Amino acid sequence: MPIVAQSTETTDWVSRFADEVIEESERRAPGKPVVVASGLSPSGPIHLGNLREVMTPHLVADEIRRRGYTVRHVLSWDDYDRYRKVPFGVPGVDESWAEHIGKPLTSVPAPKGSAYPSWAEHFKAAMIESLAELGVEYDGISQTEQYTSGVYREQVLFAMKHRGDIDAILAQYRTKPKAAGKKQQQKAVDEAELEAEEGSGAAAEDDGSSGSAGYYPYKPYCGQCGKDFTTVTAYDDDTTELTYSCTACGFSETVRLNEFNRGKLVWKVDWPMRWAYEGVVFEPSGVDHSSPGSSFQVGGQIVGIFGGKQPIGPMYAFVGISGMAKMSSSKGGVPTPADALQIMEPQLLRWLYARRRPNQSFKIAFDQEIQRLYDEWDKLAGKVTDGSALPGDVAAYTRAVGTAATELPRTARPLPYRTLASVADITAGHQDQAVRILSDLDPADPIASLDEVRPRYDRAEAWINTQVPADQRTIVRDEPDAELLKSLDEQAQQSLRLLLDGLEEHWSLDGLTHLVYGVPKVQAGFSADATPKELPAEIKTAQRSFFALLYHLLVGRDTGPRLPTLLLAVGQDRVRRLLGE
Repeated sequence: MPIVAQSTETTDWVSRFADEVIEESERRAPGKPVVVASGLSPSGPIHLGNLREVMTPHLVADEIRRRGYTVRHVLSWDDYDRYRKVPFGVPGVDESWAEHIGKPLTSVPAPKGSAYPSWAEHFKAAMIESLAELGVEYDGISQTEQYTSGVYREQVLFAMKHRGDIDAILAQYRTKPKAAGKKQQQKAVDEAELEAEEGSGAAAEDDGSSGSAGYYPYKPYCGQCGKDFTTVTAYDDDTTELTYSCTACGFSETVRLNEFNRGKLVWKVDWPMRWAYEGVVFEPSGVDHSSPGSSFQVGGQIVGIFGGKQPIGPMYAFVGISGMAKMSSSKGGVPTPADALQIMEPQLLRWLYARRRPNQSFKIAFDQEIQRLYDEWDKLAGKVTDGSALPGDVAAYTRAVGTAATELPRTARPLPYRTLASVADITAGHQDQAVRILSDLDPADPIASLDEVRPRYDRAEAWINTQVPADQRTIVRDEPDAELLKSLDEQAQQSLRLLLDGLEEHWSLDGLTHLVYGVPKVQAGFSADATPKELPAEIKTAQRSFFALLYHLLVGRDTGPRLPTLLLAVGQDRVRRLLGE
């Protein structure tokens, strides 16, 4: 395979991991495709924290592809996990879904009104669409299909045969119950809950049946009620006859495991089995998998039983949302990739994951901070274009705008997000008005159609409509505030006259910016072109007072969209009327 030289001047966290993965893959399986992996459990909305489980290996895999290697990104849909509890706040779901607890996610009905046949398919669908929009290339594998079709049959039989070896490893991490140890037992339950809700792979389960009949790393789904409240009570290695009983419905039966496909290995055995089966070289894990006895740590020992090796890969930190605590996929209402892509372009979302090392936590903005993020992104794009960006920033930018295979669709004329949001806010869905305002931003090169500023305009409009509270929306006055206008002193009246006198000459975004900032300077005896260094501190105070006056006269509030954009949106004739001309 061709190898593209990697300059040390351009290395970033993605490149460093790519170096390690290529080296490790050549050591383990020389000449074969490099295998990286992710795992997602569609137990509820798949949120932006879960996206890091996919984006981390995706970015590394894409870098390896850019160097000319063949890479396989395995994305395991852990849809054969048990349904653990009814998530809070999921539309179309009520407490009646509690009757399905213990069934595989693919056997649980989808929320009411869904077009999909099962709970798992309903929540997978949105993520599949988002990953396509983000340009993520992967090989999706349904664990329901793998188990029920018998793909893992040999691995299941092998695990049962070597159950003693597996049990010995797991025993090193088990806490023996004590008579007065209720707090410790509850803590263990809480930690299992956390791992299930926040984990990078399938939901955490018990580590197998360990009753009077001995330890078994396999959990059947009941043949009568379909749930996993089952215990293996006997197993014969020679005949593969397995007997189990169900505590949920009282059913029991004896089956031949070499013909039986209605069950799965418990999670702490299932995960390392898949590492060995797929030949995974790289897979990240969440911080919850790094504690003693966690799935990743225990799996590192169990994988050897299956003849494999533990993948290399970083521990990744949690992703938050501005103003929200750490996310949990078991609860409804947590932002998903689809929610983020409604208000931001795929490039920006990719950049947020690419620019931070996996062990660095970060937040995704759904509030006003999104405007600052877009400003930062546009500034970086400018630096990349003129060659002044730092190598690491160039690398993150390159990974954000496209993949080894293709570039993501982009906005033809990427106007500032905050400007587009202001226009969308003021025009309230009137596209003709939006085009009028946008065409005035740069009269020398006017925008003729919203298509020129899409999809960014659509994202900004969605942000205004879905994330900005109604009491913060901009409503332009219908009539002048006569009482306020009558109460103005001579200085305030003069400031309005200076603005109105300059409107026609400065009717563009840059021109109006110069004008509104310049009025207080001129009133104080300075040039409108004077820089902040040339001005006394009082000028800033005068500017703030002037801006507040304009906002009150135009929208009846102390603040609002940037004044140049607001003036363009209101239109010259209406501005003159509202300002008392």
